[in-house]
Amino acid sequence: MAREVVRRRGPPVVILAIDVGGTKTAAGLIAPDGSVTTSGRATTPQGADAETLWRTLADLVEPLSGEAEGVGVGCGGPMIWPDGEVSPLNIPGWRRFPLRARLTARFPGLPVRLHNDAACLAVAEHWRGAGQGSQAMLGMVVSTGVGGGLILDGRLVDGRTGNAGHIGHVVVEPERGSRCGCGGTGCLETVASGPALVTWALAHGWTPHRASIGDHGGGLGGAGEHARETGAGAYREDRRVTARVLAADARDGDPVALRAMERAGRALGVAIASATHLCDLDLVTIGGGLAQAGEPLFRPLEEALRQHARMGFARRVKVVPAALGQEAGLVGAAALLLAGDAYWPRTDA
Repeated sequence: MAREVVRRRGPPVVILAIDVGGTKTAAGLIAPDGSVTTSGRATTPQGADAETLWRTLADLVEPLSGEAEGVGVGCGGPMIWPDGEVSPLNIPGWRRFPLRARLTARFPGLPVRLHNDAACLAVAEHWRGAGQGSQAMLGMVVSTGVGGGLILDGRLVDGRTGNAGHIGHVVVEPERGSRCGCGGTGCLETVASGPALVTWALAHGWTPHRASIGDHGGGLGGAGEHARETGAGAYREDRRVTARVLAADARDGDPVALRAMERAGRALGVAIASATHLCDLDLVTIGGGLAQAGEPLFRPLEEALRQHARMGFARRVKVVPAALGQEAGLVGAAALLLAGDAYWPRTDA
């Protein structure tokens, strides 16, 4: 299994943070100030069974285990929370897999806390990124899927089952929308995720520009995307036709690419307006690959948001790109332990 460990200088290490994803799994040692002092990553095996997936994770964290004083984990959902039984939609080999219990057994005597990966990204931005100081914030991640985490009164909102903040399944096209992987129709994720963008653009006659395809830089998720290792920086994409290519073509003026980005941007704006009216938000951060799309996405997003967020209190909401990079998931997972009880319920250890 492809794996690399990158060591950096930094303050003493406290928390072992783990970020479990469908294409890659990352782990790192996080200092009390949120800095990543040591990190490693491994390709998540595609189509693997539960025990193979677990062994991949166990092998990854083994060289990082000695200094840990606690374990924080971000993983895709849905999940049974806070028990930590996970059933990530993008990891079919884990269905009600007892990830928190397995890690507790692997690290006896250490606190283990686990949350939705999108919630961890929101936590990272609130704790050390673009959301610092916000009392009412939605942290969004838009890439191969669309997820979110909700901060109200300066605290992470968990909801009854720990799944609060799933803005990707807010309905934005109820009449003519596409079928979503969740079983619904017209969800935001069916319009604004990387795979959805690529599928729609290809169906409407988009021909990816050869120069864009030849540039394999990391970025937006594409339909059926798989990641491969390229070092400590961003992951590059194996699939040549991706939403990163689509965004580049939109910036170059391709008409179909521009229409696809405008469609996604408007859907995001409508969903954010609804969330703002519901939760009285003052800030929305957008991370993931789509945050790199620039003006072709953010201009229609802002237009739709201002068109639909008409009540006085909603007009003040700001939408900004997330400030933290690829290691945000690790930082947010560590914050479940490092930030007091701001991001973890007082009633659960």
